[in-house]
Amino acid sequence: MAITKGFSRPAIDSAVAFRAVMTAMARPGAAFEVLDVEPPVGLSPAAASVALTLFDIETPVYLGASVNTPDIKQWLLFHTNAPFTQPEEAMFALGSWEDLQPLNQFSVGTPEYPDRSATLIVDIEAWDGVTARLSGPGLENPICAQLPALEPLQLNSALYPLGCDFLFTCCAEVMGLPRSTKLEVA
Repeated sequence: MAITKGFSRPAIDSAVAFRAVMTAMARPGAAFEVLDVEPPVGLSPAAASVALTLFDIETPVYLGASVNTPDIKQWLLFHTNAPFTQPEEAMFALGSWEDLQPLNQFSVGTPEYPDRSATLIVDIEAWDGVTARLSGPGLENPICAQLPALEPLQLNSALYPLGCDFLFTCCAEVMGLPRSTKLEVA
């Protein structure tokens, strides 16, 4: 397999992608375009861009079954050198919504260190699913967003200040859902 390129201009492109990820987390429910990269088959450009931005040698990563392929693993290792691990030890998890169930297999942090929770990068095919009403930090007024499911995300939010953070990726866009976001049926 020939490894496809990552960022064309690594320093600049990773800074632009990082800004998109941080903006997505600061404005839950809104989708933001990230830089286009050439990921291996099975990984969206947005998920690949987020991985290139956040993964490194010090961030253990869990790969769900849909993305745990030799080509994707080799691509991630070449571009990020991130170690692969089991769900309970992961700082980041990458995969489809189904791959990452149940959510309670990932670290939610501790009362002393809530920042030691996992961030789940959920690669979806389309912005569809359950319409949820989002409110909380970063949202002046409640907004509606399409999420793969509601109940597991509500249970996660109820753990706040503990809980996982989410980055939903679709095609070339990323949408953030911090653990502090409250979710209701729209």
